[in-house]
Amino acid sequence: MSHTQIETRRIRDRKRVISLTQELVRIPSVYRPGVEGGNEEKAALYVAEYLKKLGIEVHVEEVEPGRPNVIGVIDSGKPGPTLLFEGHTDVVTEGDHGSWTYDPFGAEIVGDRMYGRGTNDTKGNLSCMITAVQSLLEDQEGWSGKILLCIPCDEEGMMIGIKHFIKQGWADAVDGAIICEPEENQVCIAQRGAMRVVLNAYGKMAHGAISWSGINPNWRMAKIIVELEKLEKREQERLGKHPTLGWPSITPTILQSPAKGDAQINVIPEQCMTTLDIRTVPGQDHDVLKEELQQILDRLAEDDPDFKADFTVIEDRPWTSTEKDEPVVTAISEAVRTVLKKEPVYNGVPGATDGTFLHVAGVPIVTIGAGDREVPHQINEYVDLDELAETTEIYRQAALNFLNS
Repeated sequence: MSHTQIETRRIRDRKRVISLTQELVRIPSVYRPGVEGGNEEKAALYVAEYLKKLGIEVHVEEVEPGRPNVIGVIDSGKPGPTLLFEGHTDVVTEGDHGSWTYDPFGAEIVGDRMYGRGTNDTKGNLSCMITAVQSLLEDQEGWSGKILLCIPCDEEGMMIGIKHFIKQGWADAVDGAIICEPEENQVCIAQRGAMRVVLNAYGKMAHGAISWSGINPNWRMAKIIVELEKLEKREQERLGKHPTLGWPSITPTILQSPAKGDAQINVIPEQCMTTLDIRTVPGQDHDVLKEELQQILDRLAEDDPDFKADFTVIEDRPWTSTEKDEPVVTAISEAVRTVLKKEPVYNGVPGATDGTFLHVAGVPIVTIGAGDREVPHQINEYVDLDELAETTEIYRQAALNFLNS
């Protein structure tokens, strides 16, 4: 392509990605159990129809009622690797509409930014990956192998969409995956792991004025939390600060006593509940951490005959790490150099993504996309229009790099 043709294509792709982002943001896809239309279905079906009009093979698979995955398959007809692009359709709640300066589902453009829930996380990047593939098809670029578009539901929840995608066998032949999330177009090659734990301490209900007739679970939970803080400090001293992921952490989030029923100031509750948000980095073994949690409870029970507590791990997402010389990483890195005319910035994702489970399934992953890393889930969420255009071009070039390597 000549320089003029490249610029014409970039202008075309920029208009398309902005338009598609607006259309998707204007379709609310917050998961609201029990609310009619409170799911990803309309957004997913819009994407499915959009892909079909491009001549792409499309599969719509219902994960739960009203919560479908959309899978697009683009086969070159020539043997080669399979590249996966992943971007989810769900968004988090907008919260109080009155707190927004702009309609959270208006996709309003003000200056060089678009505002609305999902502009940043991650309907903008979903639009980038679709537009990049549309550009490749329209320009009849030569490449070998396959491109899979994975557009799942429920990334913001328990990630049932990507789990279903993997269970159905879609990830089996994937050689590399680009996870399309807001990372300021930094090349993110690591992710913190996550363990979500529910801790219960048990006691005996009694009158607060006759405390000796009961067993107070709050004292027991307080001792547990103190020991958890010590465990966090030991892990931080052992591992240090990870260069891209920061510190490992153990964070008590919800503290509820009684765990069920109404609280009353003169009543010793029967049970106290705490939830833990544990974030891990390379070098931590989740099974070992579970053992250490149990050891804390066992030690406290040795000194207190009335001590009774247990915990349940309700979600376990391992940390991930991908080497810089992995083909999908080099493909993205070279694309960043080509498009942005600078060396890539390597970083890590502070939380888990759908890529976590692709990594578990044996797929090398890299996370990159448009959007300020600190803007997701905020009031007045936004994305820069120039960044949407750059990300589209990066995805396009990365696909060519990977599939023609």
